[in-house]
Amino acid sequence: MSHRNALVAAIRQELAEARGAARAVLAAAETARGEAQTRRRLVRDAYGTCLNQLAEARDTARRDIQRRFQYETAKLAGNVRRVAALSATGAAAAPWRLWAPSEPERGGRPGLLRIGTLALDDATPLPALIPLLDAAHLDLAGPPSMVDGIITGLLLRALGSTRPGDVQLTVYDPEHLGGTLAAFAPLGISFVGPGGVGAMLDELVEHICRVNETVLAGSSRVEPWRVVVLLFDAPDLPPAQRAQLDRITRTGVACGVHLIVRGLRLTDHETVVRVDADARRCDTTGDLEISLDPPPPADRVVSFCKETAERMRAGPPPAQLSDLSPATFWAETSAHGLIAPIGDSTDGSLIDVPLGDDPPHALIGGPSGSGKTNLVYAWLAALATRYGPSELALYLLDFKEGVSFARFVQGPRDPSWLPQVRLAGINVNGDREFGLAMLRHLGEELRTRAQAAKRHDATKLAELRAEDPTGVWPRIVAVIDEFQVLLGGRDAVADEAVTLLEDLARRGRSQGIHLILASQDVSGIEALWGRSGLVGQFTLRIALPKARRILADNNLAAAVIPRHHAVVNTESGTAGANVVVRLPDAGDRLVWRTLQRRLWRLRPDGCEEPRLFDGDAVPRLPASCRPAGLVPDAATPVGSSPGAVLGERIDVAARPARLRLGRMPGRNLAVLGTRTDEACDVLASAALSLAAQGPAHFSIVCLDPDAAGPAARLIAELPSADWFDALPELPDLDIPHYVLGYALDAGVDAGTLRRLVTDGPERRTHVLGWWRSVSRLRDSLGGPASRLDPIGAWVALDIQGADLTPLYPQPGGPAWYPRTRRALFFDRSVHRTPEVIIPYEVNSDHT
Repeated sequence: MSHRNALVAAIRQELAEARGAARAVLAAAETARGEAQTRRRLVRDAYGTCLNQLAEARDTARRDIQRRFQYETAKLAGNVRRVAALSATGAAAAPWRLWAPSEPERGGRPGLLRIGTLALDDATPLPALIPLLDAAHLDLAGPPSMVDGIITGLLLRALGSTRPGDVQLTVYDPEHLGGTLAAFAPLGISFVGPGGVGAMLDELVEHICRVNETVLAGSSRVEPWRVVVLLFDAPDLPPAQRAQLDRITRTGVACGVHLIVRGLRLTDHETVVRVDADARRCDTTGDLEISLDPPPPADRVVSFCKETAERMRAGPPPAQLSDLSPATFWAETSAHGLIAPIGDSTDGSLIDVPLGDDPPHALIGGPSGSGKTNLVYAWLAALATRYGPSELALYLLDFKEGVSFARFVQGPRDPSWLPQVRLAGINVNGDREFGLAMLRHLGEELRTRAQAAKRHDATKLAELRAEDPTGVWPRIVAVIDEFQVLLGGRDAVADEAVTLLEDLARRGRSQGIHLILASQDVSGIEALWGRSGLVGQFTLRIALPKARRILADNNLAAAVIPRHHAVVNTESGTAGANVVVRLPDAGDRLVWRTLQRRLWRLRPDGCEEPRLFDGDAVPRLPASCRPAGLVPDAATPVGSSPGAVLGERIDVAARPARLRLGRMPGRNLAVLGTRTDEACDVLASAALSLAAQGPAHFSIVCLDPDAAGPAARLIAELPSADWFDALPELPDLDIPHYVLGYALDAGVDAGTLRRLVTDGPERRTHVLGWWRSVSRLRDSLGGPASRLDPIGAWVALDIQGADLTPLYPQPGGPAWYPRTRRALFFDRSVHRTPEVIIPYEVNSDHT
């Protein structure tokens, strides 16, 4: 029993232990399950959170990608739209409801033409563009009605975006006999009949060959574009015609010949663009589908063609002077030459004319009324707007009886002047001496520059100019209109002028000096022909309509050009180097004044007003040559050898001609001639200028009633002067004493006069007298020519050169032909040859 109880107790003990262990295992399992469930919940929560984060990141990335896509798409579409707007402007791309013809930019290349639009998602449709002029042939496939509408639209856009006459149409339409494009008939279309395709293709091939020969000769193509529309009704052509068509396909675009073909496939070539109207595809747009534009309204085509035909009959509009001006004034450097347009070509591009090392000088010719002055105005305007005063200096000389260059200098109504002008001479047809003075001045400038070039390498001078344009000389352009006046005559003036011109023409190019000679007379041009060394330097030739002897004898271009045109030739006038230029209207004074005032306001500080020499104007005695007040008394220090001002020298600078009156033998002056007013002006200007230089005493002897008025006005301005009705015995003074004799040939004592002119200068007494002829001067001095020795200087008015022989050191007298308000001045102590002066106007402005 006890054994059983012990066994029961042991079993119970084991069962209790087993239950305890089971409970412990169960508790551990429950704990593990709870932990696993917690981990599963955490994992599920983390998973849900991750899914939400991933979804949010995905949505954010998707939105960002879509935004970037939309931005890039819009940007790309905008860029494409801008490129399209630049490639096809105005009539080439406007929709039909807004369409209107538009003039192309001057010198611009033809652009693309619109045939429809390209849709890109929700973006604004882009224009579908295809090339034509100067770029491609068009091969169109599809239903004829649809293709014919495309062709009509393309032709209208091509014609509307070019100038009238720039495109010539040829149509081959055997099915409708030209009726398909009948709306374009007012433009003078060439319609080809059913049997004429072969001859048409042959003629196009010949035209292409001619154009190629012109281009190979160095000339630019100036013919209009030829657009040939071929509306075939057969699948192919005979072999000979097909060969010609293929030849045109390969070579036509470069020569301005373009094919638009329907119903026949063109040979594959880089210039062929294929358009499939049925599939709405095109080579230039790839796989993008095109929404083709409808045909243009028929009434719009007809009205445009009629208006264009009227404009073609009226001719092209004249070029504008403003077209010659650059966008920015004075932005060019003349270091390596001058280049500026003078007009435009038939295609509207500006034609530049160079001046530099080659060609160095220009020759302009054309009969009266052909527009020579207008051409010079246009050229000067183009140069003056490109090159500032530090780059360009202009010397302008007009030998015509006119004031062509007066507008470039300051006038009574317009204070402005052209800043580049240094000198302008007008009405100088009678003053060849002024032209010679200008050439002498340019010769001195040439020598100065040549000497400087010896000290500096020529390349270095160009570099210096590029770095600092103000530190190196500007290029000089000298324009001489009617230059033959200067070279006319067999005298010293012509001989020296030719020598100077030859030197300037030969050596000027290397020193930046350029000559432009112009003439309207054949004899003027022929004045150069006998001087091969001179004419050979003028390789730039500009011939106006009907000009002769400017171009080579076998070059007849000037005979066929219309008005307002010129032939520019840089190869000495040889045939084959012609460029025909349309000239603008540069003569409008208001347009020119507006341009000049704009340039004048841009002038730099220190820009000097140009010197104007007017052959018809009489200069007045300068204020500096008049006494400021009363003539100084004897207490004022006396200067040595005062100079009497007799008139203005004919020179580049407006300088007075002076006669030095020192204490040497012969320091007396004789004014010779019968022109009373001019003689009195010479004496008055001499007296007033002497009075302005220091203490002096004046004795006025007037023996002619006609001279009494001027003499009285002079003595009114010289309060200390004495008046005599006869030549008295004059005492010696401590200051210079000047005896002014009016008409001393009217009766003076010869002995008294001879003693005065012989002994007076040593005692500081000088005679400034007026005699009406050389013979009367000789008689008043008492006889033979030897008695004229005390007259060391003379001014001849209306005395012929031969009559001056007794006063001239060389036999025969000087070459002098009297002219109004001109005098011949000779000072034996200074001059080798006499010089021409202009007597100042003195008495007319006295009170």
